[in-house]
Order: sequence, then structure tokens, then C-alpha cells
Amino acid sequence: MKPADKIATFRRLHESGCFVIPNPWDIMSAKYLQHLGFKALASTSAGFAWAIGRADNHVTLEEKLAHLRALNAEIDLPLNADFECGFADAPEAVAKNVTLAVHTGIAGLSIEDSTGETDEPLFDFALAVDRIKAARAAIDKTGSGVVLTARSEGFITGRPDRAETIKRLKAFIAVGADCVFAPGLKDDLAGYVADVAPTPINFNVGRGPYNVADLTAVGMRRISVGGSLAAAAYGEFMRVAQEIAEQGTFTGFGRAPSGGDINKIFL
Repeated sequence: MKPADKIATFRRLHESGCFVIPNPWDIMSAKYLQHLGFKALASTSAGFAWAIGRADNHVTLEEKLAHLRALNAEIDLPLNADFECGFADAPEAVAKNVTLAVHTGIAGLSIEDSTGETDEPLFDFALAVDRIKAARAAIDKTGSGVVLTARSEGFITGRPDRAETIKRLKAFIAVGADCVFAPGLKDDLAGYVADVAPTPINFNVGRGPYNVADLTAVGMRRISVGGSLAAAAYGEFMRVAQEIAEQGTFTGFGRAPSGGDINKIFL
């Protein structure tokens, strides 16, 4: 599928219904998710960082761009990029980096309003809006139609203010966000959907007691899992390795697929 076709497909997915957009962290996980029949995938900043031996938000722009190019080269599905904070503070720098991301072949990308700073975890409101506006302008300048998702991070950065979060999401929509996302906002989901309607919402399930049917019923359009799939995979690896180190036994291997079954994914 050509990049333009991936973008067109991704846009159509946002028009009605609800779809799950799981998050691979490397080529193997991306290929397996494609094998299972998902309609689109999304990168995960945490999962990719762990895969190269880093903590989340400690990957460089160049590493992220190379990762996106590698994923796009190996899958035939739309890919949404977790583009963190745009790898810059100033709107003009965000625009430059978004342009680079678009050229990796992605169908969508998300930009956060988090600063990474403990004392001031969110960008000032006006600056946060200007950053989304700049990202929109950069995408439009490419003529690609890449889907722009704007994220407000207050609920996961110690600023759980619903009114402020909705204010930010509405402002992001006003300057061109195609989809919005407030990770950590879990209460009154139907009201959350109504607050930003008709703009599609991405919902991250994390460890919550959710299912696709219930989230579809309240009006969620897109469901992602962030780094949870990667965490689950690494969790099993850690349990098996710990058993070997502490007990000298290998029973954990009994839960693993055979090498032949894994090879079939790539054949």
C-alpha cells in the first residue's frame, strides 16, 4: 500500500465506528499485529525506548525517525506515530520535525502538550495551542493529509484538571487537530465524547477494565494500548529469566511458541 493510500485508509477509519490501533514496538511485533488482521497500527514511545535500552522519552529525533521508516517499510497498514512532544518546544521547530516525520511514510502522528519538566509539566496554554497549529500547518504544507492527533497530558503528569483538559482539546481542534487524546481521563467517558464531538477521540486502555464493545457504545472512535503490549512481553521475559537465575529451572519456556510458529509470521 502506498503512503497516500495508507493515509486515505486511516482517515476513513476515523469517520465512523470504532477501531483498535495496537502499538508494536519493533518489526516483529508490527508484523504479528498485521498478521492478526488489525486495520492500523501505532508506534509506542515507551515500547521503542525499552527495545533500544532507554527509558521512555529518552529517544532522539533521529532514532525515532529511523524507527518509523523501518516500521513503514515492513508493514502494509497505516501507521500512527507517537511523536511525543514533537522533539522541540518552539512551534517553528515542532513544524520542522513534523515535516520530517511525514516523510517517513506515516499516516498519522500525535503531538503532546507535556514538557517533561516536573515543576511545569504542561506547556503554557497559548504555546500548547500554537504548537498544534504549527504541526497542522506543516502537514498541510506537505499536501499529505496525514492525520494529526493532539494530546493533553494533564491526567498523567500530575495536573488532573478535567475542565482545563477539555479547554485544551477544544482549542487544539479549533486550530486543526483531526483527533484528540487525553490519556488518563477515565471518568464520565460519554461526557468526554460529547465535550469534543464530533471530533474523534483516541482512548488508551492501559490496565483499565475496558472492552471494545463498551468503549464503542460510549462513542470512542479509536482504541490504543500504548506501551502495554511491550510491557506484557517484557514482563514474561523477566519472569522466565528470573526463574532461571533464582531457581535454575526452565519451566517458563513451556509457555513460549515454537521457533517454527514464530517463523511462520515472516514467511
